[in-house]
Amino acid sequence: MKTQQPMVTVVTALYNSATFIGETIESVLAQSFTDWEMIIVDDCSTDNSAEIAAGYREKDSRIILISLEENSGAAVSRNKAIEAARGRYIAFLDSDDRWHPEKLEMQLAFMQKRNFSFTHTWYEKYNEAGKSLGVIVTPPESMNYKSLLKSNRIGCLTVIYDTEKLGKVYMPLIRKRQDYGLWLKILKKNIIIHVFPENMAYYRVRSGSISENKLEMVKYNWMLYRKVEKFNFFLSVYYLSWNVFRKLRSS
Repeated sequence: MKTQQPMVTVVTALYNSATFIGETIESVLAQSFTDWEMIIVDDCSTDNSAEIAAGYREKDSRIILISLEENSGAAVSRNKAIEAARGRYIAFLDSDDRWHPEKLEMQLAFMQKRNFSFTHTWYEKYNEAGKSLGVIVTPPESMNYKSLLKSNRIGCLTVIYDTEKLGKVYMPLIRKRQDYGLWLKILKKNIIIHVFPENMAYYRVRSGSISENKLEMVKYNWMLYRKVEKFNFFLSVYYLSWNVFRKLRSS
């Protein structure tokens, strides 16, 4: 017997996050809005991440665990979850991050009241030990395709998009910056992303993460502009320069 279709699907790509995945799942279980399913896709973890997720699945039928047959990267994992999603709204939460307990309730109310199809929120940075770094990322009120090309100021853990209005939109199959590629793909539909101006999520800064490594950011943004957006050399240099400038300014 098929269960009732949930309003929200939470998409979580999982790979070797045994230390954090429990906190991530608990932050979804603690949501004041309860009409959700959480699809966790394990990308062949070599630790006990999948076993921890399976333990939660046994306790709550809203949690679904999918295991990939071979390590394929975050884009494939997230796309597998999007493909399986039954919710009208797609929300993203990585396996080492957490949400504020009212995140879904307040962000959905914001979207529905204003008829928005694509939104994100402010978020706070934490270190690996779970201590706040005292940094709250506060993106501008709205962004379009061209403004986002100059700097990705969207936290993946904060995004919700409406499949009823946009359809299911998938991430480009690249190893890094695939979330940035998805935001650009949606905005190319002449959509604007709007921010709910409250701190609703907690992003864990892990050593070696691309968001904190400027050289890696340059490398993968360049690949995104050239291979996914298919910009010529000069246009790619133009937008990459903007990204580097804004990253340095925010450091």
